[in-house]
Amino acid sequence: MIEITGSTRIYGIVADPVAQVKTPQTMRKDFDRRGTDGVHVPMHVPPAGLRDLVQALRSVKNFGGMVVTVPHKTSMVGLCDVVTPEARAVGAVNIVRRESDGTFAGDILDGKGFVEGLSQNGFKLEGLTVLLCGAGGAARAIAFALAQAGIRKLSIHNRTQAAAQQILHGVKTLYPAVETGLGSEDPSGFDLVVNATSLGMRAEDPLPLDASRLVPTQVVAEIIMTPKLTPLLERAQARGCRIQYGLPMLECQIEMMADFMGVAK
Repeated sequence: MIEITGSTRIYGIVADPVAQVKTPQTMRKDFDRRGTDGVHVPMHVPPAGLRDLVQALRSVKNFGGMVVTVPHKTSMVGLCDVVTPEARAVGAVNIVRRESDGTFAGDILDGKGFVEGLSQNGFKLEGLTVLLCGAGGAARAIAFALAQAGIRKLSIHNRTQAAAQQILHGVKTLYPAVETGLGSEDPSGFDLVVNATSLGMRAEDPLPLDASRLVPTQVVAEIIMTPKLTPLLERAQARGCRIQYGLPMLECQIEMMADFMGVAK
């Protein structure tokens, strides 16, 4: 156990639910490496309480910032005083810094972390066709990051088509060379299949797509960290696909998150 004193700086991760998150453990290692006197605390806050939390934390002078995850990423944009151009384009925030005057600054690092995780595991994205499941904050960030990385085609499968179309319109505006369109539960014909939904966190969740149509030439990637081997990844592995776990997306963001929150080195 670390020693907490009156000088310890507080950081957090806000989510609903929060028991599944891995950020506190991973951030702890980064704090130790940096020699930081800080703690990273999980905060279980429902959507109705998010605004109150932000307002309260504005007055906590030893609060440095927080990681933001499901389901708060899109709502946090409107609760920050300043957001980066990337976060504004994506429409989501997953990292917040408290400035000395109590104002909040936000950024989105999910997409950068996801792409870097794939790259570190030897997956090359340039020229690929991608089926992305989901249209929430993480999916938005991943869509823009994949387009920036040079994919050829992006299709989005989401229960609400309007949300998917909004992301596709934004991607097409910034990256006109990328072919875009609505996807379906059928992953056939795509090089990379990404689950950017929360489906798979619970054992009773349905699969986000028709896994029976996966083939060994495809790569299937997750953003869910717990369980490590989600039902989708288990099915994909059984069908001979290469798989990417969800944790590398976080691991590749930790350094960026700590830097953004002003964690001392």
